[in-house]
Amino acid sequence: MKNKNSAIRKPAVTKGFSTLTLNLRFGLADDGVNSWDHRKEALPALFKKYDSDFIGLQEANDFQIDFIHNILAGYNYIGRRSPSPDFWQNNVIFYKNTWTCTYHEHFFLSPTPAVPSRYRKSLWPRQCTIGVFKNSRRRLICVNTHLDFDVSVQTRSAKLILQRLSHLPNDIPVILIGDFNTAPFSPCYNIFTGQDQTSEVKESYLKNAFEKPFPGTHHGFTGITNGDHIDWILYQGSIIIKNSMVIQDLFDGRYVSDHFPLYARFKWEVHKGL
Repeated sequence: MKNKNSAIRKPAVTKGFSTLTLNLRFGLADDGVNSWDHRKEALPALFKKYDSDFIGLQEANDFQIDFIHNILAGYNYIGRRSPSPDFWQNNVIFYKNTWTCTYHEHFFLSPTPAVPSRYRKSLWPRQCTIGVFKNSRRRLICVNTHLDFDVSVQTRSAKLILQRLSHLPNDIPVILIGDFNTAPFSPCYNIFTGQDQTSEVKESYLKNAFEKPFPGTHHGFTGITNGDHIDWILYQGSIIIKNSMVIQDLFDGRYVSDHFPLYARFKWEVHKGL
């Protein structure tokens, strides 16, 4: 006979949050009609239409961060390296000021993460930014990164990111966003999602906010939609994906970058007794 005083716990869903990730395309690139000065004016329309609690940007030069900070009223950000050379590309996380950042770290994807450095086969010094955020009721970990092209570097980078996450409380949901320069089911993707049985990292694995067939995210300012799905939104913990999309919109007749932005909305999952 069932004990009437025993509580049966089942998940319930409450109001959530949204995130957007975008490889901004570094502003010093000589892109002609698609150069930064031509396309930057399209960004306010993007951020207004796809209002987001968290915005992860990759390849952001300092002057690009300054411009976006000026147009994003009510946001703070983390992840900017200071001081840094003019050509430096940052991985920044903008977040609404309804959230408070209680902890953040920036590190390099390398054997010496605390100093500017890279793995031997890495073309560039790659980075990762992690923030722990809270609002009046919830906590969330947001991770923004940009991986290199070499497969062995990608796998080492994935393991390093998971190791850094393992030092944070495991009861806080995680979103991992960025440009991974590889498609789903690649070796590093399998590490993040737990499909690599040889991985030494035994932490909770992540899910993809998108499903097969994975939509293309890199288009090189052409607008083609069948490119590789190299930009990801992954997540884990007590959150549920509500909807996700690759933003293929033109704003003022322009694409905001050579990558499409990705957008996702999540709900909080809670357990309550019945």
